[in-house]
Amino acid sequence: MKGIEYIVDEKGREKAAIIDLDTYGYLWEDIRDIIVSESRKKEPRIKWEDVKRSRNDKK
Repeated sequence: MKGIEYIVDEKGREKAAIIDLDTYGYLWEDIRDIIVSESRKKEPRIKWEDVKRSRNDKK
């Protein structure tokens, strides 16, 4: 695929990809957002009501 180069292991399995940002840069922000979202799945959640209350307390 033009603009994408795969890094493979000794068995030929794809392990990583190099993405040409000149070709696919418009997708990079979405890919990065997905990676960040996945990395935060186990972080504690804060209820929206608590966030709003906290913001109101600071006024």
